[in-house]
Amino acid sequence: MFTLLTNARVFSPEDLGLCSLLIHADRIVAVEKDISLFDGVNEVIDCRGKWVIPGIIDQHVHLTGGGGGGEAGFASRTPAVKLRDLIQAGITTVVGVLGTDAISRSPKDLYAKMQSLNLEGLRAFMHTGAYAVPSPTITRSIRDDMAFIPAILGVKIALADHRGSYPSFQELLRIVSDIRVASLLAGKKGLLHVHLGNLPEGMSQLIELCDAGIPIHHISPTHVARTEPLFEQAIAFAHRGGHIDVTSGGSRFMPQEQAILHALEAQVPAERITISSDGNGSVPRFNAQGIVEGLSAAPVAGNLNLLPRLIDVGIPVPQAIAMLTANVARSLGISGGVLCAGERADICVLNDDLSLAHLFAAGKPLLRDGECLVTGNFE
Repeated sequence: MFTLLTNARVFSPEDLGLCSLLIHADRIVAVEKDISLFDGVNEVIDCRGKWVIPGIIDQHVHLTGGGGGGEAGFASRTPAVKLRDLIQAGITTVVGVLGTDAISRSPKDLYAKMQSLNLEGLRAFMHTGAYAVPSPTITRSIRDDMAFIPAILGVKIALADHRGSYPSFQELLRIVSDIRVASLLAGKKGLLHVHLGNLPEGMSQLIELCDAGIPIHHISPTHVARTEPLFEQAIAFAHRGGHIDVTSGGSRFMPQEQAILHALEAQVPAERITISSDGNGSVPRFNAQGIVEGLSAAPVAGNLNLLPRLIDVGIPVPQAIAMLTANVARSLGISGGVLCAGERADICVLNDDLSLAHLFAAGKPLLRDGECLVTGNFE
């Protein structure tokens, strides 16, 4: 079956201008200025007035709801994410993580949810671990999780957060050593994916890891725009060659689009900036005594909602789109995030107001004219 998208403004994420895009099975066959109709084309979708971009890659989503939650008792545990919510957010590739609650949630739960999404049409990965050290794992070994489970890309921990376990520098070194050795064997990039809180030390231990000779590509900090001092550390980290991840739906010291613009003005290369949603993660509000005063959950659609704001502050469209797609793929060490012949057909079609019109994952239509065509079994 061939599907042809015509008259589209295509961002691959580079601006290719008006093009046609041909899909067959799960792959993009061609992206060209004009593709003539032929007998094998089963469907033609006129994308006049619309943008076609790669499907969004979100590298930090709390698929099982364990991204926090429980700070105000068992009734405050955030629920598992719904397939419909991911589809409506334009997400075609997602990386699941655990968070504060690694007591009532586990990497095994996360693995099961991740695999359910793969079966339902998305592409899903995960990080083992959670906030605390020693890291909870599936096999009881970071090395074995990384080496023998293909979908595990790295290890999640928390630093500079009052809900973390305050690991020593030597403990961090051992974790990164496990990641590095296992990733070399398994042919992965291998990531220490770090939730950063708002305590004063910020990224200091991560900078120390780099100073000790750890290759910077193994270190993946997120929530870096939580406070101004932390963001200045993140800018310095990016200047050393690291990727920095801004959270579209969580804590920030200034609007996310302004923080990203500030980083670009500070000469951070645009390709080293990524955006993730922290979707479905708990966002507790603590008072001065450390008591929870309220709870909300970060929106899964935070990345899609941030895109027009990035463009409105003057960030070039290809750069803004890359922060949600190609940059993320590179930071994770996976394929995807681009539109070209031979790539998996993960495609967002956006209306002129940048709302989501259509979504394809591996060539399969999941959303048409803003309406979901697929839902999870229990939605």
